[in-house]
Amino acid sequence: MDSPLWISAFLDLPGSSFERGVMFWSEVAGCRVSAPRGARREFATLVPPTGEPYLKVQRLDEGAHGLHLDLHVGDPEAAAAEAVSLGATVVADRILPEGYLVLSSPGGFVFCFVEHGTHDGSTRTHDGSTRTHDRSSAVDQVCLDIPSAGHDQECAFWAAVTGWAHVPSPGHDEFTALERPPGTPLRLLLQRLGESSGPVRAHFDLAAEDRAAEVRRHAQLGGQLVREESEWTVMRDPAGSAYCITDRRPDLGG
Repeated sequence: MDSPLWISAFLDLPGSSFERGVMFWSEVAGCRVSAPRGARREFATLVPPTGEPYLKVQRLDEGAHGLHLDLHVGDPEAAAAEAVSLGATVVADRILPEGYLVLSSPGGFVFCFVEHGTHDGSTRTHDGSTRTHDRSSAVDQVCLDIPSAGHDQECAFWAAVTGWAHVPSPGHDEFTALERPPGTPLRLLLQRLGESSGPVRAHFDLAAEDRAAEVRRHAQLGGQLVREESEWTVMRDPAGSAYCITDRRPDLGG
C-alpha cells in the first residue's frame, strides 16, 4: 500500500490530567497550544515556531492515558481496506465528519487514517528539523511496545502499512526501527517486550545531545525520573505517561 503522506502523534489524556499534560509537553517541545477544536473541544495541536505540526493532544472522556498515531493519506477508506487485509480491525466503520477512520493493529494498537489536507492546512512539508526550542533535543520518535507473542506479526504489519523498511538496532536485539522517508517528522521504533501477551502500546522517545541536562530540564517542568539505562533515561510525565530521553542526535535521529 502507499506510504503515508504525513504522520502525527496524539497524546490521549484523561480530563483530570489534560491541562497538566498539555502544559508539560508544550514546554518540552517548545510549542504553543492551538485553539481547541472538535465537537467537544477535545482536540488541540502543539504548534512549533517553524515547520508543520506533528504533535497533538486529545482529552478523553473515559479511559487511561495513552498515545496513538495518525497516518495522513489521500483516501482513508481505501487505506483502511488495505490495512484490514493485513490484519487490522476497523474500530469506527465509517468516515467521520472530521475526515478520519479509527482502526487497531493486529496487536490492538489504535491508530487513525486521516484524510490528507483536512487537518491544520492543506499540505505537509517538514524542514528536516524537529528542534522546537533553544535546547538540543527533539520529540522525534514513537516506540511501539509489543508483547513477544505477537511481535513478528506486528512488525510486519507496520512495515507494510507505512511502506518503510526494517532497520536493525545494533547491540539491541529487542529493537527494530522503520526507516522513515526524508522530511517525515517521526521515527517508528518497534520494541519486543519481555512479557508474552497483552495489547501493543506506545511511548514517546526524545533525542538529546546532552541527556543529563535534558533530564534536569524535564524534572524542572514536572517530569519524574523512573530509571537510568546505559543509552536512555525512562521518565514519567505529570499525566502519568512513561517516555524516554535517549542519546540519539537530534539532527540525525538515529
